[in-house]
Amino acid sequence: MRKNLIWQILIAFVLAIISGVIFGDKIAVVAPLGDLFLRLIKFIIVPLILSTIIVGITSTEDVQKLGRLGGKTVAYYLLTSLIAISLGLFMGSIFKPGLETDIKLSGEKVEVQESEGVIDTILNIVPTNPIESLVTGDILQIIFFAIFIGIGITLVGKKADPVKHFFEGFAEIMYKITGIVMAVAPIGIYGLLAPVIGEYGAHVLLPLFKLIIAMLITCLIHIGVIYSVAVKTWGNMSPITFIKGMLPAAMVAFSTSSSSGTLPVTMKCVEDDLKVSKDVSSFVLPLGATINMDGTAIYQGLTVMFIAQYYGVDLTLSQLGIVALIATFASIGTAGVPGAGMIMLTMVLTAVNLPLEGIALVAGIDRILDMMRTTVNIVGDASASVVVDASEKRRAYKEERVLAG
Repeated sequence: MRKNLIWQILIAFVLAIISGVIFGDKIAVVAPLGDLFLRLIKFIIVPLILSTIIVGITSTEDVQKLGRLGGKTVAYYLLTSLIAISLGLFMGSIFKPGLETDIKLSGEKVEVQESEGVIDTILNIVPTNPIESLVTGDILQIIFFAIFIGIGITLVGKKADPVKHFFEGFAEIMYKITGIVMAVAPIGIYGLLAPVIGEYGAHVLLPLFKLIIAMLITCLIHIGVIYSVAVKTWGNMSPITFIKGMLPAAMVAFSTSSSSGTLPVTMKCVEDDLKVSKDVSSFVLPLGATINMDGTAIYQGLTVMFIAQYYGVDLTLSQLGIVALIATFASIGTAGVPGAGMIMLTMVLTAVNLPLEGIALVAGIDRILDMMRTTVNIVGDASASVVVDASEKRRAYKEERVLAG
């Protein structure tokens, strides 16, 4: 059944590309299939995150372990994000995608929402009304709410067992519903991808083909080298097993361009195929869907170099360092939704005094780049869960040996 699903997704992926190329804009008639799949995914995100995080925390029965999980997870995400932005800057200097680019700016300004400051972002993690957070789908606030419910249940003890059992049952229900939604994933992927391929013809892609290729190669290097080394070295897992297990989630991420939207599929792949414990995956993955933006960091590095090269600006070593630091820390709190990378890009461009109008250069292909960076993001989330889970298992083994000895 699992292998059949992977093949079905692959076939849908290929058919979507072929249909988009053949029918062009007319293939937009299948878009409702993709919209339906997205709605199904979105409808399970909030209850899935709420229930699984609570169950994950209560199953640890140790508040200290929760702090340990959080520290390891954030440290891993910051490290890989710093590597990603550095790799993006390096590949941008190698490929030089902004040189000899014949795009002419039309003078139109691209409207981009302003990003919140660091202090505001941290304060907004704490919900003033947790019910409103659940209604609006504010992932960071939902995570905060769920963590404190889990801690509360753990501290109360036996008297809170009915609440604990309720969420355990609720989580199992959500896992079953996720399985049902995954059954229609191939149809949804076809409906999402085919219209995108049909909309972006060669006349849009060719002038920026160098940037697209640079982004693709950099993303593949990050997944094939950085994540593979991490899961092999720190996670005791074969990179082939890891990549094969994450293939369905990677394809959904590529089609939806949403880390948060792919979360249910990511959790299923990580737990079923990579055998990561639920108490680790239910904490690491929702957190990663909101703060881990390795793909976006790669995008920042490449597009900053692209825009600088287009305008003939040579960035100094200190400016490159500023880009790396800002892009790394700006990923904290950036929403895991389509287009969020554009918000981060304005911050980075402003910091090194590059024209914000340069965003218009890549706006036409942002959707294509977004698909790539989202894929990297969710694979990065999965690699973190493998690494943290292996670390926790090693710790538990050492403790058992100490007690036995």
